[in-house]
Amino acid sequence: MDDHKVSKCFRFPRAKAYDVPMISARMKPAVVKLITPLCRGLLRIGITPDMMTIFGTSIVVLGSWFLLAQGRILASLIIIGLALLTDLLDGTMARISDRGASKWGNFLDSTLDRISDGAVLFGLAYYLESINDRLYVAAMATLVIGAIVPYTRAKAESLGIECKGGFAERTERLVMLGLAGALYLAGIDLALDFGVWLLLALSVLTVYQRMAIVWRATR
Repeated sequence: MDDHKVSKCFRFPRAKAYDVPMISARMKPAVVKLITPLCRGLLRIGITPDMMTIFGTSIVVLGSWFLLAQGRILASLIIIGLALLTDLLDGTMARISDRGASKWGNFLDSTLDRISDGAVLFGLAYYLESINDRLYVAAMATLVIGAIVPYTRAKAESLGIECKGGFAERTERLVMLGLAGALYLAGIDLALDFGVWLLLALSVLTVYQRMAIVWRATR
């Protein structure tokens, strides 16, 4: 079957239904304005954006294994949550530094972000499996699909197609998971189940949305 016949048989829904701006994109200007003075101060004392990226990732990975995977949910929420704030700092530091943002810095940040995300979800899955909670299967599935979300954008942009659409980008996914953990600690036992399954569903939806964007751009 040729491409023309395939396109007639299969069509993604119209663009307006799926070109959804991410929540983090709406909030980013205000957040950047707020943290810029802190970023300038960090640069003045000799801390580089790359150092901030590596530091944040190291804390997330260590916290995911030594706290989250061991069932210390409250401590992991605090430590990992604070460490993930470095993701807001390093990008702003790079943009306002004398050298400006670099391709290496961008690559390093994106790569280590994937490691951080994987560490958090793996730590959660390990903890759930250790208490015989089958939710660990959903957590592992979320880890896999979550890795595909940024891949779809990277692959699309390597083909010259802008692909920033979708709802559940990295910030949204992490906030959602953190909120579910906090509600679980507050005594709402089903909050964690709901949060993980919702995160999985929205990650799948985001992959679909980005596939739709690329499909329409190539028609």
